[in-house]
Amino acid sequence: MFGGKGTSIGCWLVWCCVFLTYHVVSENSAAGDVLVFTAASNETDGFRRYLRSVEVYGIRDKLNILGLGSPWKGGDMKYTGGGYKINLLKKALEDYQNDDKKIILFTDSYDVIFLGGLSAIVERFLDADARILFSAEANCWPDKSLATHYPPVSRGKRYLNSGGFIGYASDVYKILDSAPVKDEDDDQLFYTTVYLQEELRTRHKIKLDHKSEIFQNLFGAVADVELRFKGQEAYLQNIVYNTIPLILHGNGVSKLVLNSLGNYLAHAWTSDEGCLACWDQTIELDKTKPETYPIILIAVFIEHPTPFLEEFFEAIYRQLYPKSKLHLFVHNNVPYHEDIVNDFFEKIDQKYLSAKQILPSDGVNEIDARKLAMDYCLLKECSGYLSIDAVAHLDNEHTLKLLVEQQRGIVAPLLIRPYKAWSNFWGAITDDGFYARSFDYMEIIKNERRGLWNVPFVSNCYLINATIIANKATRPSYEDGDLDTEMAFAHGNRQRGLFMYVSNRLEFGHLVDPDSYDIRLTYPDMYQIMDNKLDWEKRYIHSNYSENFNPDKKPIQPCPDVYWFPIVNSRFTKELVGIVETFGQWSDGTNHDSRLDSGYEAVPTRDIHLNQVGLEDSWLKFLKDYVNPLQQLVFTGYDDYPPRSLMNFIVRYRPDEQPSLRPHHDSSTYTINIALNQAGVDYEGGGCKFIRYNCSVTDTKPGWMLMHPGRLTHYHEGLRVIAGTRYIMISFVDP
Repeated sequence: MFGGKGTSIGCWLVWCCVFLTYHVVSENSAAGDVLVFTAASNETDGFRRYLRSVEVYGIRDKLNILGLGSPWKGGDMKYTGGGYKINLLKKALEDYQNDDKKIILFTDSYDVIFLGGLSAIVERFLDADARILFSAEANCWPDKSLATHYPPVSRGKRYLNSGGFIGYASDVYKILDSAPVKDEDDDQLFYTTVYLQEELRTRHKIKLDHKSEIFQNLFGAVADVELRFKGQEAYLQNIVYNTIPLILHGNGVSKLVLNSLGNYLAHAWTSDEGCLACWDQTIELDKTKPETYPIILIAVFIEHPTPFLEEFFEAIYRQLYPKSKLHLFVHNNVPYHEDIVNDFFEKIDQKYLSAKQILPSDGVNEIDARKLAMDYCLLKECSGYLSIDAVAHLDNEHTLKLLVEQQRGIVAPLLIRPYKAWSNFWGAITDDGFYARSFDYMEIIKNERRGLWNVPFVSNCYLINATIIANKATRPSYEDGDLDTEMAFAHGNRQRGLFMYVSNRLEFGHLVDPDSYDIRLTYPDMYQIMDNKLDWEKRYIHSNYSENFNPDKKPIQPCPDVYWFPIVNSRFTKELVGIVETFGQWSDGTNHDSRLDSGYEAVPTRDIHLNQVGLEDSWLKFLKDYVNPLQQLVFTGYDDYPPRSLMNFIVRYRPDEQPSLRPHHDSSTYTINIALNQAGVDYEGGGCKFIRYNCSVTDTKPGWMLMHPGRLTHYHEGLRVIAGTRYIMISFVDP
């Protein structure tokens, strides 16, 4: 028994030595006896991604690219085709047709990413104990009737996929030579036919990678995989078979999932170093040599009434890119905006290489305008085409330069509606081509993950390499059935295999929300505090508002417990006066007031309530966001939130109408009084006197707010206006 046991141990040790030696040899063969083949006719975005993964895993010197630069002869590949790949590979293997040691690895290229090196791939191939190992998938394609002919599988994907296989050269060549195949025939059907012939399957020991040990096909298996991180680096885990695939294939309609995963895999992005793939192909423009900058056409599209258009054009003008290298094309389809557009064209005054404007009266629709803009780009021999809609504000003055330096076919800066999850890209789409939230969408828009992201949809602002426009096969289209222009653009790019990238490597700008913009209103931008607070604040809030909270400065008190703050600017005051004067329905100044529930006003003024001009909700937002923080600053201990106000109105004082207001208490906890025009310029006299303190404020400044208690202590009166017209904005807060 001891002898027998010793013999068994000895045999086991010998076997282990042989096994280890075999694998050492195989590792060496991975370095010297493996050839990698792929087929590609054009250097597409997908092909460049494939090459990047090849470089990352040290496979480049083993790679043989078949058919590159030659016309594709394998059919349109929309359903079947690809026999051309078989004939290319067969010819390439003629010198190895009798080599039973050299290992051949073949993969598709446009929709394939390597996830590991050759040593690991060969090791798993040897573990499979096959002469040829094909990738496997869940669907029998292209001939579903052959499904019943497949050998049964206890677990794993049952059907052959031709997008990746590995085998010994002699065996691979023999199956390639087993039957003639036309270039336009289907390659997967050819290999399927070989596999289903039991004699060939047995002779060449052909197996399928049922559990994705090496090859992971995504179609029909998207739910099988998860993107995971080991430390800082991303890898792909097959959670069904508990394997870590080494080659990823986005076959069929799974290409968009491949694109999303490709943002991370093959060292494209790590949580420690961020976006490594972002640096591929990039350039750096020398700001001291503006003559070296490529020529860009900026194409502006104003297709709908859009708030804050002045700021939009200012952001375009501020771009730190030599205007001597910029052409400008503006399509304005909104008559309301003509004055702003004309003002901009007067401002630029031949500073750009050229500037072309299409007016609303020209009657050019959006689709035709976008075609004209691309033609104009080619006419001016531009290198890049920046398409930008009027909702896209490029707050970062380096945006255009950074997009050019990124050197991608189509790249968009990430733009978001402030305080919302709405952006100018989609991370995923549904089967019918509409928005779906990707697993990383929120991390991207919150800038928790920064990088350059391959996405299925971009809109509003993007830079296109002019070579894409010049090529009829890749030229963007904005017309596709019932799809709107944005959807048609993205859908066409996906169909053509053009990658669309969105970058959030830096902050670039934001989107305005035009949905509630009503140009029937007087000064409609004034009504946008709810939907476009960021832009509203930049336009209307006083430039020194933030200084109110400077701990080194004490609030100004012109009278006891009366505080004076800069809060809005002169544009705000002029436009608010313009709104109410255009409305024109001033009260008569009597005690009878049908606007009030009681129908009676104890201390009447000539006024217009904000609810009469549609500004009530906007004003309550203003009180909450800008007045309440000031109230909490000076009236400590009173933190009722949010503030309530039932009386918000503009008062008009005139010598011949109502020149003053008798002494009274306000029906409020505190009152705000904002001067809307200039004492000594727009009117003479006027002001507010606090009787208990014998203290008057007469030198009021437009946009500055008086805040004072309303009841008991601050009995006050409106002083007489002796000339001109005085306007003030009043709110009785927390009555």
